[in-house]
Amino acid sequence: MEKKFTYLNSTIHYRILGQGKPVILLHGFGEDSHIWDEQINYLQNYFLLIVPDLPGSGKSEILNDQSGVWSLESGVEIETQNSKFNTQNYPSIADFADCIYALLKNENIESIDMLGHSMGGYITLAFYEKYPEMLTGFGLIHSSAFEDSAERKIAREKSVKLVNAYDSHSFLKNTIPILFGAAYKKHNQEKINSLIEAAKNFSKAALVQYLWAMRNRPDRTAVLKSNPLPILFVMGTEDVAAPLEDLLQQIHLPVDSYIHVLQDIGHMGMWEATTAMNQLMQDFINRIKK
Repeated sequence: MEKKFTYLNSTIHYRILGQGKPVILLHGFGEDSHIWDEQINYLQNYFLLIVPDLPGSGKSEILNDQSGVWSLESGVEIETQNSKFNTQNYPSIADFADCIYALLKNENIESIDMLGHSMGGYITLAFYEKYPEMLTGFGLIHSSAFEDSAERKIAREKSVKLVNAYDSHSFLKNTIPILFGAAYKKHNQEKINSLIEAAKNFSKAALVQYLWAMRNRPDRTAVLKSNPLPILFVMGTEDVAAPLEDLLQQIHLPVDSYIHVLQDIGHMGMWEATTAMNQLMQDFINRIKK
């Protein structure tokens, strides 16, 4: 079932499928909710799935507050396709978490398991930081609690300039293939091309919002440290966006970690190792008490 609701000035779209224990799946940067389709086809037989298009992705409108302006950290003035903005005009990762909170309240969901891929994992950590009572367990799928390194922050800033100098599709066309492991790229170029084709739907403004939100996010390892909830970590040995060596520094922080290292897999385990991902997600959710 496809649904939508209004959050501040934005229409947010999401899907609800299956029945049973509620689980929400959050996609990452340069994706929409369809990145989870293989997992949805499997997991809807066991759980109630809530799968949103994050603001600015898929059918969801870009995130704005009531005035259309965000008053956050100050920063460098940049140009989008239609106007100039300052980085203070962009939402934070925590603001995206607030949107997910509003979505769950719209569905009268009081507690849920949350699994986030990449940027969706950043949102998951921010969500727990603000609304810990709502989560019964959560998962970081190719995602990290670390803030961006100084070098990565510079790379994000360069990415903003590239998006504005060219267009969102040209930017994602060059970045999406990097996310996959070598074996998958060799044998599945057509599928990767389909993801690149879907990237045509992203506006410059949406990508710039995401890039600034990721660049400015704080370190959230404190969310993991001594956390009593079951927490899932999924890592790929060929992941260049969420390197294995970084994630291995975090897996010991929670009290109850479930750790899965996918061999010869990059940043997109949902596609690269579909069967393994489906099974480990099901097993993890089944271990979490309601």
